[in-house]
Amino acid sequence: MKRINIFIALFAASLLLSINVKSEEIKPVKNVIVMIPDGTSIGVYSAARWFKLYNNLGDGLMIDPYITGTVTTFSSNAPIGDSAPTGSTYATGVLQQTGNVAIHPEVSDNDIYEVDASRTYQPAATILEASKILKNKSVGLVVTSEFPHATPADFSAHYYARGNYDVIAPQMAYQNLDVMFGGGNSIITDDIIKHFSNNGTTLIQDDKNELLNYNGDGKVWALFGQRALPYNIDRNPDKYPSIAEMTEKAIDLLSKKENGFFLMVEGSQIDWAAHANDAATMINEYLAFDEAVGKAMEFAIKDGNTAVLVLSDHGNSGFTIGSARCPGYDRLSIEDLFETVSGIKLSANGLESILINAEPDNFRSEFKKYTGIDITDEEFDVLRSSKNYRETDYTKVGTSINLAHNIVNILNSHMCFGFTTGGHTGEEVIMAAYHPQGDVPKGHLTNQQVNKYLQEVTGIEISLQELSDKIFVKHSSLFEGLKYSVDNNDPKFPILKVIKGKNTLEIKAFSSVGKLNGKSFDIGSVVVYIDKNDTFYLPKSLKQKLQ
Repeated sequence: MKRINIFIALFAASLLLSINVKSEEIKPVKNVIVMIPDGTSIGVYSAARWFKLYNNLGDGLMIDPYITGTVTTFSSNAPIGDSAPTGSTYATGVLQQTGNVAIHPEVSDNDIYEVDASRTYQPAATILEASKILKNKSVGLVVTSEFPHATPADFSAHYYARGNYDVIAPQMAYQNLDVMFGGGNSIITDDIIKHFSNNGTTLIQDDKNELLNYNGDGKVWALFGQRALPYNIDRNPDKYPSIAEMTEKAIDLLSKKENGFFLMVEGSQIDWAAHANDAATMINEYLAFDEAVGKAMEFAIKDGNTAVLVLSDHGNSGFTIGSARCPGYDRLSIEDLFETVSGIKLSANGLESILINAEPDNFRSEFKKYTGIDITDEEFDVLRSSKNYRETDYTKVGTSINLAHNIVNILNSHMCFGFTTGGHTGEEVIMAAYHPQGDVPKGHLTNQQVNKYLQEVTGIEISLQELSDKIFVKHSSLFEGLKYSVDNNDPKFPILKVIKGKNTLEIKAFSSVGKLNGKSFDIGSVVVYIDKNDTFYLPKSLKQKLQ
């Protein structure tokens, strides 16, 4: 065990020494764009390039001229990371545990670095919050997932459980984002709508034309679908914007702001397609994201005062070009490898939605129509015996899986791609960057060092930890000696009440609006409540309200 600990310590030290960026060489810029192709392993880039070449879509990717190095992403206690902790580390510089969204982790037996137990559960200020609070920049998020999903939450919310949208969504709303484009109409609450009305935020719902034609100078949210947007391969372009269109629009709106902006763009569903082992959808999702990279780089080069950083948050699925199913790998032509995948016109989920309502007699023709594949009798039987098919062979349902999964398995059996897992993987990810003066990170970095670069290129004068200690103070420390109580009538959103003399301060959890003697005011940052330690985390400046 001791040898293992020594190895971990030496490995950690080597990671710290791997950065090739010097603080004094980084010139701050007005605008910063971070682009995250979620869950994109290096094999996806390779497949996307070959796919484009085979289909006469061009030679290479938009990202190619800007590739500068690699990044090791990891959690505080695990080499293989999840989007919540790895993205949060990009955003905060603080290593996180699985499930954490921009919050200091608990101590565990497997910590790679020493974890400060005194800070456990303290929200960790993000580069988005620092850009807004310290630099008065406009801030925005563009995603293809539902808006409170892990990565957008990493930059704009704080909690120990990434899936708790009930407390993450309002934090994002009360961050007063200048731009938020993505999915999640079903997650918008009456309280969020009321807040938007109070702070002048325009809410656009399921209206692509309204978004693309919007030319106001106020805050704007545009949401599509009940949860996530459709996969790009399934997307109706008349109804849903592409990630490139949303990125271009976000940049157009944010660039009008005097003090510059911070924008995070996530190709959310590259990761989802990788989890599903759906090669065609994964490649298509990455190429859609790569088009958005092209829009960002085009703006940055023309603007002359914008830096762009492109990097995944972790690998996924162990995807490879080549599989044990295809012997003679070195004699396989580009047609052998990419003809079948190029003929697939829907995701496995999209094809499932068609087959699940089809008569069995139509299975073969529908499958052929959308994939180009003639299924065998055995494959036909597998599809019919899927758990969720209405005409299922109930004698086989006990050993069957859902229709989408069976579709993926059939597709993969006709292609020479490999997957080792349906989960995340721990290899380094590709990093690309643009800076008008060439001050880009090079070589090998860790996710913590990526955050260090973001702080420097944004021109943040104090550390994010110092900002955390200003805006996320325990209420018991801040109001020590004063009369305070916690109203838990609504356990999800408790209210802290503090009394001093004739003054009464009321602060609702996960909001940025307080009340002093019944009159509302803007707190300036989001207040976070952690039920595990029954603690509100809020700005130091609130104490002055009671003076």
